[in-house]
Amino acid sequence: MDRLLRRLLSRFICRGSISFATADGTTFRCGDGTGVPVAARFLTHDAERRVLLNPELALGELYMDGSFVIEQGSVADFLAIVMSQPAAVPDWAKPQWWLRYLVRHLGQLNIRGRSRQNVAHHYDLDGRLYALFLDTDRQYSCAYFETPDATLDDAQLAKKRHLAAKLLIDRNDRILDIGCGWGGLGLYLAAMTGADVTGVTLSNEQLQVANARAAERNLSGSARFLLQDYRDVPG
Repeated sequence: MDRLLRRLLSRFICRGSISFATADGTTFRCGDGTGVPVAARFLTHDAERRVLLNPELALGELYMDGSFVIEQGSVADFLAIVMSQPAAVPDWAKPQWWLRYLVRHLGQLNIRGRSRQNVAHHYDLDGRLYALFLDTDRQYSCAYFETPDATLDDAQLAKKRHLAAKLLIDRNDRILDIGCGWGGLGLYLAAMTGADVTGVTLSNEQLQVANARAAERNLSGSARFLLQDYRDVPG
């Protein structure tokens, strides 16, 4: 194990100066001797195996659980050396990196069926949950705090006002709101600018709330919300 660890780490770390001590007490130095010297120690054989199998993930976990310690210098010094190497990933870990990349890429393909499942999983929940942490208009992100003492409701209203002003929206414009949420922005734009707004969502819960709010405010003629994938919107 010590020989393999030394061979692989020495091939990867060719800049800087890091001394490693293994769980069996063997020590070896990697790098060209430049910069701030750093010394690190593996406290268990399991820690050594994990670094060899999955260095990108294992190093951080081992440092946190105490089975890989920095004995000279700081963890920042250690990371500075590791991150300065010509290769971003050790040669022996590249097949794993590519495999994880492909699996992640396949898992994140945004096909229509998966989009609906993801949205339903996230948003088709009891509205009382979102009332706990959203503003009264159910805006989901990017509140615009104009002053330090602004409330969340103030900041979300400022966001909508800011967006309308930057887009120079007027009553002759047609607006498509992709991922319209509970309709807050679309309803604001329809009411304040007179623009014709269409919002699309894949959440049944959001759709019902948005259309009900449009009807309550007599805005159904200028703000409509559809259960539709944005890729299927014509025009």
